Order: sequence, then structure tokens, then C-alpha cells
Amino acid sequence: MTASDTPLLDRVAGPADLRPMSDRDLRQLADELRSETIHAVSRTGGHLGAGLGVVELTVALHAVFDTPRDKLIWDVSHQSYPHKILTGRRDRMGTLRQRAGLSGFTKRSESPYDPFGAAHASTSISAALGFATGRELGAADVGDAIAVIGDGALTGGMAYEALNHAGHLGTRLIVVLNDNEMSIAPPVGAMSSYLSRLYAGAPFQDFKAAAKEAVGYLPTPFQEGARRAKEMLKGMTFGGTLFEELGFSYVGPIDGHDMDSLLSVLRTVKSRATGPILIHAITKKGKGFSPAESAVDGGHATSKFDVTTGAQAKAASNAPSYTKVFAQSLIGEAERDDRIVAITAAMPDGTGLNLFAERFPARCFDVGIAEQHGVTFCAGLAASGMKPFCAIYSTFLQRGYDQVVHDVALQNLPVRFAIDRAGLVGADGATHAGSFDVAYLSNLPNFVVMAAADEAELRHMVATAAAHGSGPIAFRFPRGEGVGVEMPERGTPIEIGRGRMIHEGERVAILSFGARLPEVEAAREKLIARGISPSVADARFAKPLDRDLILRLARDHEALITIEEGAVGGFGSHVAQLLAEEGVFDTGLRYRSMVLPDSFLDQGAPGEMYAEAGLTAADIERKVLETLDLGVMRARA
Repeated sequence: MTASDTPLLDRVAGPADLRPMSDRDLRQLADELRSETIHAVSRTGGHLGAGLGVVELTVALHAVFDTPRDKLIWDVSHQSYPHKILTGRRDRMGTLRQRAGLSGFTKRSESPYDPFGAAHASTSISAALGFATGRELGAADVGDAIAVIGDGALTGGMAYEALNHAGHLGTRLIVVLNDNEMSIAPPVGAMSSYLSRLYAGAPFQDFKAAAKEAVGYLPTPFQEGARRAKEMLKGMTFGGTLFEELGFSYVGPIDGHDMDSLLSVLRTVKSRATGPILIHAITKKGKGFSPAESAVDGGHATSKFDVTTGAQAKAASNAPSYTKVFAQSLIGEAERDDRIVAITAAMPDGTGLNLFAERFPARCFDVGIAEQHGVTFCAGLAASGMKPFCAIYSTFLQRGYDQVVHDVALQNLPVRFAIDRAGLVGADGATHAGSFDVAYLSNLPNFVVMAAADEAELRHMVATAAAHGSGPIAFRFPRGEGVGVEMPERGTPIEIGRGRMIHEGERVAILSFGARLPEVEAAREKLIARGISPSVADARFAKPLDRDLILRLARDHEALITIEEGAVGGFGSHVAQLLAEEGVFDTGLRYRSMVLPDSFLDQGAPGEMYAEAGLTAADIERKVLETLDLGVMRARA
């Protein structure tokens, strides 16, 4: 029998098993944990680089603190795979990001070691402060609260709101700044430069940390003088740190891969901290796996890969991705209009704007993980006469909703919102599913809201947005590849509020909004085989609605069914409102609206998620039969 490659990790059923280990064993355990993480992700795909960067930190935190009583909160939490392995989920890592499997993020319902769920950035300090305050108010079974936040997430304004509040309260709170100089994309902004200067000043910071520790051991009469000397030296050298000015004790920078340093600092903090303290750890994303270390994004996200070479197993593409079509279309528009600018919030690659930045570097802006600022920045650009395209994922745009309302819609400014990841997105699950943007934008005055049914329509919608200058306009498109339609060389602006007929039929009309149109087409083929020939239309617009098209469909058919990749309150609700106001229901029209269910759907393959949501071709066929009271036909089939 071959000896295990992970003898120490094999003995770990939970974090309590780490605490009797020697420091030497903990160092070996970290090496084994890194290897286990690499092998686990190689089988499933997922977020790799972030987890590899915090292996030593994960081991040290669980070894020093009494989790789950002490609340360990990971910001974003895509770096939590090593944490999952140490907290009793090692045997389930093969189900990572799969249907009924482990989430790719922390999740309260999954484990008591996940006290707070996450997947979006900059929330950890606020949540940890909530736990710490609950502890002070007598909450049961709450010890220390530790937030681990990356330097990328620290660009989000919410993190500063929490730091400011924590400093004001003065409650014991531990924040670990995991500084790898990388979120998903290279860092941007003054904070990144500031952290780099702190790192460059490491010798002084080490001296300062040692001096701070030594002050506590001086006789009382000498302590005040020592503190004054320290403050004088600090002021002469750096003028203080931002974190100390916010009320935090600052320790670091320290080497986040040096287990001895981590254990020493964490043990000291655990035994002596009285108020909020920030530990600044320097780490390397993708640490210990050369293909990830050398990747531009630090091996942020991968498909399944070969452990030896790092080569990823990716299926051959049959059609361009929607994201690439958007980027190429926008580049084409920008070549003809020098007022077009592009804005992203720390997702240049994910939104395709890395391609735009290569062509127009002076006209592309990455604002960091700061969607609120990004939206209002776009509003200012629009007010100045520029044509901003604000490219943000559907779920990330939720973070800037007040700015969408107050700074864009209210002032009727022509900001163009390119909403990627619309609909269900697969392995990232509910936190990244674009379920709500149609509803939360279509209820705003002045907005135009479009959805692309295929990649050619997306190209036309980019052109439409570029040409539209009378107010805000949004267009949404899904993750993944297009459907393989013939692509126009150049987009042509669509008449605002005008849909298109795809098939003329009889009895029932199916009005599709967005990327479910191929499923509608597949359902129609099955229905034709049953002797039913539905009319099919592509709405294109949720606002303004194509009133003439909708009312004609209602007038000429017994039944009208709408379908969309969005929650209730979106396109179908607006169609129902129109039909009600026009008195159409008074004449007996059978109307149904197919939307996403009123629940958060866990991760799975996109097809599995849409089947669970009831939005597949088979579901559409069934809905048509039921609406026409032809369920018996289905039963006999």
C-alpha cells in the first residue's frame, strides 16, 4: 500500500485537530493543503489562484482561533476552498460548483464554519463588526470576529464605511488585509499605490510593530514617554497610516506565506487586542502552482486542468461568446465616434473591455470594485457630452442601484448600460444569477431596456445604444456562447420600442424577451408535430413595450404567453399591465407569463438550472398545451 501524500491532512476532521499540532507540523500541513487544493480544482474547475494565495493564512487562522465559535468571514470567499477542506468538506470537494454540491463560495446553510455567506466584494468587515457588536450585546456563542479582505475588495466604498464605523465603536475586531496586489484584474487606484508604499517601508513597519509590543512591557512611568517617541517617529517617517487614523491598530506588512510570522502575530493579537486591529499580510495569488503564478490573473478561475502542465480542458467553441461580440461591436462603434468611452468595475476581462482597452487605452476606465462610483462617474461623463458604456454584470449592477436611480434616471442622462451575465449563469449559482435587472430597471422613468435574443441582435443593440442620446438605455445578454447565427459586419440601430415577428401562426402566440428564443423555437417544432403552429415574436424591448405588436398578438390569438430570463415583476408584468389597461382581458384572452421562480436557485450546469426554473423547450411546450386546455394531448404522447 502506498503511503498517503497527505499524512497530516488525513488526520484533520476539523479545525480542532490543528490546535495540538506543532508549528513545524502546521507548516507541513499547509504544503499538503496546497497540493490538495490544486488536485481538487483540477477535477472540477473553479477559483484556484485566490485559494492558493491564502493556504498558510487559512491554516494559521484555524490553528490560532476557536472556529466556529470565533467567526471567520472571508470577503468574496472565492478563496475559501482550503477553508472548506479543513472544515469537514474535503470528501465533497469533487462536487464543487455542481448541482447539489458544494458552493464555490461560503454559504451559511452549508457549514457552521461559514458564519456569513458571500460572493460579492467588500462585505466582510461590516458583517464581522455585526458579529463583534452582537458579542458585546450578549449574543450567544460568538467569540472573536475575523474578516479576511483582499486589497481588491478594499477598493469598494462599503469597506471604508465599515472601517470608519469600527474605529468609532472601538470594539475588538480583527481585520486581515490579504494584499496580493490582485483581485481578478490588476489593482487600480490610489489605495493600491498606498499599500505598495507601505510594503516598501517594511523595515520601518517591522520596527514599529516590535516597538509597539515592547512599550507594554516598560515600567509605567516610561510608557508615556515611549508612546510619544513612537508617535513622533511615525509622524516624521510616514505621517501615520490611513488605518490608524481610522482608529485601527496596524500591524505589518508581514509575509503571508511565512507560517512562523503568521502564527506569532495572530497569537499575539488573540491574546492582547482590545480594539479594532488590522493585520497587513503580503501574499501571492496562485502561490505554489507555477501555471497560476505566471498567469496574468493569478489563475483566478479555471476549467478542469492537467495538474502537471496546467493546461485547461476547454470545449471547442462553435460560436463567439456574447461578451466578445459586445466588445468587438463596441470597438467598431468607438472607431466611428470618439465620444464613446467604456467603464468597468474591476472586470475588464469578464466584460470584454480588456479588448477595448487595447484599442482605446485612453477611453477605457476600470474604477475598481466600486460600482456606485462607476455609475455616477458615467453620469458625469454623459453630462459632459461623452457617450459612456457602463459594462457591469447584472448582479454587480445591483450594488449601484441608488446611483442608477438618483444620478442617471432622475437626470435623464444618456448612460449606456451593457449588462453581462443576464439570466442563470451556472456554477457561480444564485449570487451571480442575473435575475432581477429587467424588473429593477424597467420600473424607472426615462429608461429604455432591451434584451438580445442572439449574438446578431446584441450587435444591433450596441449600435442602438450608441445612437440613443435622449436618456439612459440598457441592454442585457447572457453568459457563454452565442447560438451561431450569421453575424452582420456592422450593427444597425433598432427603432426604439419595436419588436419583430419570427413566425406567423395561429391560436397561441409566444412572445419571447431575451435569450430564451432558441428554446421557444425548439418548443414550436415539437408543437407543430402535434398540429399546433404558434406565432413567435421577439419583443426586444421591455421598455418601452411594442404596444402595436403585443395588442395585435392578443387580438389575433386565443392565448398569449410571454417568456423571459428574469424574476416576476419584469417584462411579463409590464405586458400584463398593458393588456389590463387596454381592456384585453375583458374579452377572454388566455395570458400566461413564464418567469424565473420566486426562489434563489443553487449552482448547477446552466441546462440543469433552467430545467429547475421551468424555462426549457419542454416546459414551454407544456405551458402551451395547458393554456389551450390540451393537457390530454400531452398525456397521450
